Amino acid sequence: MSQIVPPTRRSSRNPVVVALRFAFRVVCGVVILLDELVRPLYRPLIRRIAQLRLMQAFEGWVARRSPYAVLVLIGVPYIVVEPLKFLALIGIANGHGKTGLLAFLLAHLVSFVLIERIFTAGKAQLMTLRPMAWLIATAGAVRASVVSWLRLAELKARLRVLARWARMHLR
Repeated sequence: MSQIVPPTRRSSRNPVVVALRFAFRVVCGVVILLDELVRPLYRPLIRRIAQLRLMQAFEGWVARRSPYAVLVLIGVPYIVVEPLKFLALIGIANGHGKTGLLAFLLAHLVSFVLIERIFTAGKAQLMTLRPMAWLIATAGAVRASVVSWLRLAELKARLRVLARWARMHLR
């Protein structure tokens, strides 16, 4: 009597699935690449803001909230900020460059500072919620996969060498 072997998870040969996976990787790759290139610009700002007593008190307050309260604390600014980014891009496209750019930068600043600080302070609580733990772990795995696929460590090293060369030769 033969045994039934469960199907293994192999990559699909279906061209639509292959194309969708590739498109997903490209979109994720662009977003992660832009984030990695811009991160050195905003990381010092985030560090300084995190050192403020007011921010440390706020993070402590967030850390003492329930998992669902932390979820709401992240969700409310996110629901406001993400549409604002989109509206700012529409404003830029419609010829309101300065106003749109200012709104876009402000939305990103709020996103980087407020949402990131809330997430950092409340991550332990969020990880107690199974769907959030799965989402956070999956997002981390996707990011790690895309970083590996793009070879970002090599790209960063090459960019550092190029920046040093440019500083030495363009003085």
